Amino acid sequence: MTGFKIYNHQQAHFITFAVVDWIDVFTRKAYKDIIVGSLAYCQANKGLKIHGWCLMSNHIHLIVSAREGFNLSDILRDFKKFTAYSILNDLQSNTKESRRKWMLWMFRKAGSKNSNNTKYQFWRQDNRPMEIKNNLFYSQKMKYTHYNPVKAGFCKRPQDYPYSSAQWYIDKTGLLEIDELLI
Repeated sequence: MTGFKIYNHQQAHFITFAVVDWIDVFTRKAYKDIIVGSLAYCQANKGLKIHGWCLMSNHIHLIVSAREGFNLSDILRDFKKFTAYSILNDLQSNTKESRRKWMLWMFRKAGSKNSNNTKYQFWRQDNRPMEIKNNLFYSQKMKYTHYNPVKAGFCKRPQDYPYSSAQWYIDKTGLLEIDELLI
């Protein structure tokens, strides 16, 4: 792989999506649920294979690939577009969100700097997908992904954090079904 582009869509990739300006959007359960629901939808309907994941307060780590016949870049583009639209739509109408005006102002400011947007920008554009080609790299990225909430002080053990795949690798439970990866 040269640069940061997905060439082999069926090969697993480590990808991080971050909210612009690292805004802590995913402190609200409703917004976490949009992410989890969209990931599940992409698994069921768009050919997404999730091998590992962790949703933090302002970013998500994914170890993903596409099923045969599907394009991982297209799946991720649609995921980002849908989640951004859903969260921004909620922010525009949810007067109970205490940070609403500030967040919309930040997303509008980011959107004005990008000619690809009509109004807002939710996700940063520097995803930097990294193809997983060997067990060492896979193990490093999976450990990094699962220990992210421990390092942030959200929990003491990776499997105690519900918004990740760590629990799946212990007892096959969790918010999302995982396609285990053998490299």
